[in-house]
Amino acid sequence: MPTAEPAAARPAPLKRDDIPGWFFSLDRAAFGHLLSTQSAAGVTGDILELGSYLGRSAVLLGDHLQPGERLTVCDLFDSEADDEDNAAEMAMSYRKTLTRSAFEANYLAFHRELPEIVQAPTSALADGRIPADSCRFVHVDASHLYEHVAGDIAVARAALAEDGLVALDDYRSEHTPGVSAAVWEAVFTGGLRPVLLTPMKFYGTWGDASAVREVLLRRDWRAGGYTVDEDTIAGSPVLRLNYQVKPPVERSTSRRLALELLPPVATRATRRMLRTLRERRAVPPLPNA
Repeated sequence: MPTAEPAAARPAPLKRDDIPGWFFSLDRAAFGHLLSTQSAAGVTGDILELGSYLGRSAVLLGDHLQPGERLTVCDLFDSEADDEDNAAEMAMSYRKTLTRSAFEANYLAFHRELPEIVQAPTSALADGRIPADSCRFVHVDASHLYEHVAGDIAVARAALAEDGLVALDDYRSEHTPGVSAAVWEAVFTGGLRPVLLTPMKFYGTWGDASAVREVLLRRDWRAGGYTVDEDTIAGSPVLRLNYQVKPPVERSTSRRLALELLPPVATRATRRMLRTLRERRAVPPLPNA
């Protein structure tokens, strides 16, 4: 994961992409579409986020609050973890950058009021603090440890209304096998129905999955630069969204000739420069580069 500079050194964000985090454009589009269509259909309910880091996703969730709805954010922030494994995970990825004050400053840069903040392990919500069936959308992006994720999924299920949606982060990353285990356990033994997969997140419901898929297909994802495909999991269709891959740039004859005619020293320097550009912009390799 990329590392962020200490929160105290960062100026207030001027745009949402200035907030550090790993909430990328495809999932921002999916969140926005699903939440907007819920609102347009008259669906109401609170929104819950388990694990918020510095607020990039929470800011978007706050954009979609309707009158009378509540956003609750649960994160340890700069508190100590209550077990060694969780403490080790935080020390490796978040301890130097994650503070509640940084989250609050980022959120208030785009909203007048803070969400309800629970600064505690997400297991603190297992006591019924979130009313049952009160939420229309839950985002789970906290611990990567199997036991914690399984508990977070249980919290989400209890909090969600009948056709509410849950988004689960890091369900397929090689460094988060505990998330994968908890997610697919919920699918095959806990009644969670997958509706959408992206490179980073799993979206599902314990309600009517076919209705959610219909909502997703109302948008022209390809026009937005994304691909949409359909797979089947345990007999049920599930959509996959990804970024469109740009076609390779054709290697020009003039470029090859120019490199062949340059003096050897200049050719080597040019190849080094182009190699750097390829790494940054995915320019296709030159012959014998």
